[in-house]
Amino acid sequence: MKLKMIFLVLSIGLVPVVKAQTSIEAQKLLELASKKMESYDNITFEFSYVLNNRVEQINQENSGEVTVADEKYRLNFLDAIQLFDGKTLYTIVPENEEITVTEAEETEDFGINPKELLEFYKEGYDYHWDISQRVKGKKIQFVKLIPTQDDDGIKSLLIGIDTQENHIYKLIEVGDNGTITTLTINNMNVDNPLPENFFVFNASDYPNYYINN
Repeated sequence: MKLKMIFLVLSIGLVPVVKAQTSIEAQKLLELASKKMESYDNITFEFSYVLNNRVEQINQENSGEVTVADEKYRLNFLDAIQLFDGKTLYTIVPENEEITVTEAEETEDFGINPKELLEFYKEGYDYHWDISQRVKGKKIQFVKLIPTQDDDGIKSLLIGIDTQENHIYKLIEVGDNGTITTLTINNMNVDNPLPENFFVFNASDYPNYYINN
């Protein structure tokens, strides 16, 4: 009985220490990945996007590609092209031959920006060291983020980081309603030479399109 009690007391005493240590390790890993991505002039990657809700029997799978340089980006996703030149967002839908123009101050969320994926954790989340996996010979370490307050129906987030490259590999969002959204980054290339007008919208390229300002 005394031996069991000693182990129990030791366990209770160690819990906050272990928790604090894993939180610090998780924070350091996130900061490493964030600084690594910020160090590049530009990033291009393909990605897969899966939305799943077993209760509602919903399973949607899509893929896309994005190129980012500083605040600018070009995103191909869901049969549309999003072009952001740092001030204005152009959403181009070839199927409808329509272009929607949105100014930066009119919206807070433009799309998938890998340089910002690891910034949000700095406020409003508790983070914890989670599981690690081997994927194609690489070690992927997951960090779990739990909102400290109500955050648009998000229950938790898992960020998977390639510990060799310090690159983000996967982001898993678990919603309060049971919806799980998974973004997996593939085939990343960095600091490629880009044409001068790569992020510039030219209306003459879309002569028959309706432009909705």
